[in-house]
Amino acid sequence: MAKVELKGICKVYEGNVRAVENANITVEDKEFCVFVGPSGCGKSTTLRMVAGLEDISEGELLIDGELMNDVPPKDRNIAMVFQNYALYPHMSVYDNMAFGLKIKKVDKAEIDRRVHEAARILDIEKFLDRKPKALSGGQRQRVAVGRAIVRNPKVFLFDEPLSNLDAKLRVQMRAEISGLHHRLNATMIYVTHDQVEAMTMADKIVVMKDGKVQQIGSPLYLYNHPGNKFVAGFIGSPPMNFLTVKVVEKGGDLILEEDKGGFVVKPVAEHAQYIKKYAGKEIFFGIRPEDMIYTEKPAGENNMPLSVTVVEPLGADTTLWLNTGAQQPLVARTDPVHEFKVNDKVNFTPRMEKARYFDKETELSILAEIDAAAAKK
Repeated sequence: MAKVELKGICKVYEGNVRAVENANITVEDKEFCVFVGPSGCGKSTTLRMVAGLEDISEGELLIDGELMNDVPPKDRNIAMVFQNYALYPHMSVYDNMAFGLKIKKVDKAEIDRRVHEAARILDIEKFLDRKPKALSGGQRQRVAVGRAIVRNPKVFLFDEPLSNLDAKLRVQMRAEISGLHHRLNATMIYVTHDQVEAMTMADKIVVMKDGKVQQIGSPLYLYNHPGNKFVAGFIGSPPMNFLTVKVVEKGGDLILEEDKGGFVVKPVAEHAQYIKKYAGKEIFFGIRPEDMIYTEKPAGENNMPLSVTVVEPLGADTTLWLNTGAQQPLVARTDPVHEFKVNDKVNFTPRMEKARYFDKETELSILAEIDAAAAKK
């Protein structure tokens, strides 16, 4: 397999439209890297530049240490799996999978061996004689993946391959592609707008927005140490809550107050030393829904009195939509043993050691030094 390096990669379209700006990404050998972000963020364009389907406007692309900017797609030794499967409708599954090898004039016996081996791995051997129209969406996707496997490429590229499948099948195919990565021990780059796919499948996640890389790291690192408010809100489901609070010094203590007296919370000492410079100013206080703890009675410290606006029972847990005294909305994930109704007045205590803080103007993490130290561990 191979290491893929993007060094200052840019994509500029006519009219100076910059779809990708200065992307510096390294995908290590045998790594599963996911590009994730909202629609139009540049993730698919970046993938297509790796594939050679889009020209690189600026920067360098290296695969296995070799410059690939001007190398034709067919000579890059990569295989791409598309969102729409891109199967030939008049060909059998076998012929679809074998087509690329026939074009390269690979020996017939070797083609047969590779096609049956890939079909066995993907559990589609019994469909080899069928046409794509006789297959389900999930089976067609397996054929598309099989067509990539038979080529024995250095790098596998996946462009939102599961977006046409229903929710249950997406979960199944996620597991299958992850298992495939481990069996093949391959370098894979995968594009999706679904952060759950990114979290569950990736060794490394590249978060993109407006053509720019926002942060790169392991799923848990990005979850626990988001570098800015966008990453914090994009990674995690339900997303992180963001509340505007004022930093106040009282009696030697640092506290965070919601406007109009909705709640008062106290940051842990490790965080307070970085928040202190914002005294008298507003910042964003971020807390994840799973870090909101329900208490039947108001807590002595860090109590948040809230009102219930929506109740979503999900079986294993219940999601509550809540409002603070200043009508700032937030979400909490709770144990289903508690029964809640709309308009209930409830009390929650945030796990302050899990809280995140962001500059109101730049939206960058105020805990950047803590994040940097965690990255070195």
